[in-house]
Amino acid sequence: MEMGARQREISVSEFFTKNRHLLGFDNPRKALLTCVKEGVDNALDACEEAGILPDLVVRLEVVANGEATPAVSQATRFRITVGDNGPGIVKQQIPRIFAKLLYGSKFHRLRMSRGQQGIGISAAGMYGQLTTGKPVKIISRTGARSAAHYFEVQIDTKKNEPRILENKQLDWDQPRGTQVTIEVEGRYQKGRASVDEYLEQTIIANPHVHLVYTTPEGETKTYPRTYNELPPSPREIKPHPYGIEFGMFLKMLHDTKSHSLSGFLAADFCRVSSALAAEMCKTAKLAPHARPRNIHGHAAETLYKTIQTTKIMAPPTNCLAPIGEQAILSGLYKQIKGEFYTAVSRPPTVYRGNPFIIEAGLAYGKRPEAAATEKKPADRPLAEGEEHEGDDELTRVIRYANRVPLLYQQSACATFKAVLDTTWRNYGVTQSRGALPAGPMVIFVHMASVWVPFTSESKEAIADYDEIRKDITLALRECGRRLGLFLRRRERAQGEFRRRNIFELYIEEVAEACNHLKGGKLNTEKLKAQLQKIANSRTGGMKTDETLGKTGSGPEGLPHSIIVTPEGIEGEVAAAVEGAGPGSSEIASAPRADLLSKESLPGKQSKPGPAGKIPKGKAAQLGLFAGTSSGSKKSHAKPGKAGKTSAARHKK
Repeated sequence: MEMGARQREISVSEFFTKNRHLLGFDNPRKALLTCVKEGVDNALDACEEAGILPDLVVRLEVVANGEATPAVSQATRFRITVGDNGPGIVKQQIPRIFAKLLYGSKFHRLRMSRGQQGIGISAAGMYGQLTTGKPVKIISRTGARSAAHYFEVQIDTKKNEPRILENKQLDWDQPRGTQVTIEVEGRYQKGRASVDEYLEQTIIANPHVHLVYTTPEGETKTYPRTYNELPPSPREIKPHPYGIEFGMFLKMLHDTKSHSLSGFLAADFCRVSSALAAEMCKTAKLAPHARPRNIHGHAAETLYKTIQTTKIMAPPTNCLAPIGEQAILSGLYKQIKGEFYTAVSRPPTVYRGNPFIIEAGLAYGKRPEAAATEKKPADRPLAEGEEHEGDDELTRVIRYANRVPLLYQQSACATFKAVLDTTWRNYGVTQSRGALPAGPMVIFVHMASVWVPFTSESKEAIADYDEIRKDITLALRECGRRLGLFLRRRERAQGEFRRRNIFELYIEEVAEACNHLKGGKLNTEKLKAQLQKIANSRTGGMKTDETLGKTGSGPEGLPHSIIVTPEGIEGEVAAAVEGAGPGSSEIASAPRADLLSKESLPGKQSKPGPAGKIPKGKAAQLGLFAGTSSGSKKSHAKPGKAGKTSAARHKK
């Protein structure tokens, strides 16, 4: 009897209070990041659902705990403020949204959104309540004519209900929006998996966002909007028959409002027509007009198996809002310095009846100005197989799920496993067995789905479903093929540079010598133009310009790609980058360094390779050359009539 008296119900708030590590609050640095992440995700979802281009403000402040304000590196308590220009929240819903776990509008909807479970922002408030005892402070306003409401709330962990400490109206200078302030224990440190990196990666996947971030040191960072279009608004869909387990199917049979079995199948599932519903009932030997609540036991199991074996169209994809190739290129170009960018969107696919889309992007190399100012390592003898430091730089992988960066548990994520499984050596990139490829490269992978299968409640890694991993691998291979094409073109371009420069070095001397033989009566300018024309034709000519997009059509054979040259950028995203307004795109143009290969220093041997050393001069400044020219496979013959005259004299 005494043991039975001890049994009692446990609320979800009590459970997560003792197991807060499941929500991402397992150490102070990660806890600070999680609180910022939940506030930013909620703000972006609210703005996009209302059709408003997001303007976000994120502010971190060091809080003095009854003493003098400590240095940022020594601080253990921070005040987090996240504000947006969204539609605001109605007064009655504010306490439940911010002080009740598993309360929200997204759990029961099959449509793409950043939040899924109704835990995030209220869990951040609960963590602040546990570590500092301070309530969550909210200001929200639904319109310019409405009053701004101010709340201070905490969670009653025994009942999982909000406790309102203060509720009043106040004057607020914002016409609409929401501002949340949470005081938490944490640790601020820059670098990988930090608040700064999270916000930078958020801008890459959300180039339509304008963000102002104030660091604990007081520095203000502004991330301007580089894409002026909102992503398409996803629509809610009904569950697909292939994605329903048997227990859920029984529950749907009991809860449906339909009066007939065929009506239930056609109304409660997507991609099931009335004719298909009647056919499935006939195959299962059930009456189409039977009441759904009367279907149970063996009959329900037979109907469920019939549905799973019936050929049904894949679910619709208007419930998803992928980033898109141009927006990915715009974000990568703005935040990552490189010389080649590409992006791929895969066709929609299904796992367990849930539609999803995989998008991948890649940034390779360094900008021309970075390559020009880069310090070369000291010249010293190298042992066999040894390389200079920095030559083995590993590729960086940035992962996203529904536009949200994933910064932890990288090795447990299906995205990271797919990157490791891809054979990057086939595309001209160095890679050791079982490791990331080496080189100045950033790989971007995004999964958009109505229900992302995370490995835990903290939403840090994507589960390793075969369908998901296969689609990620295919997207990465397409990016790799485009990168390999670019690298092969660059290698051929080095040979074209060298040949054209040799021609140009002798054009002046040949013209002067011919003029001297003619007694000074030769039109040297005309001869130079003719020789220059021959040099251009022998080193690619118009084919080179067409391949590189000099004619305005973008890099041929490289759709949804950017090539950065000292003259600027080339590719489909140029309009998107430049359309953001002045100052939004920083195109490299001043240092006209050769971005194809580093020139060897005097007295220093360059690394062996197919390109060799590129001479200085006009040809080295012409940017990227590509395409296999007709002259590159032939022996070097003397150009023009001069070569014919010399051969004729030798014959005589």
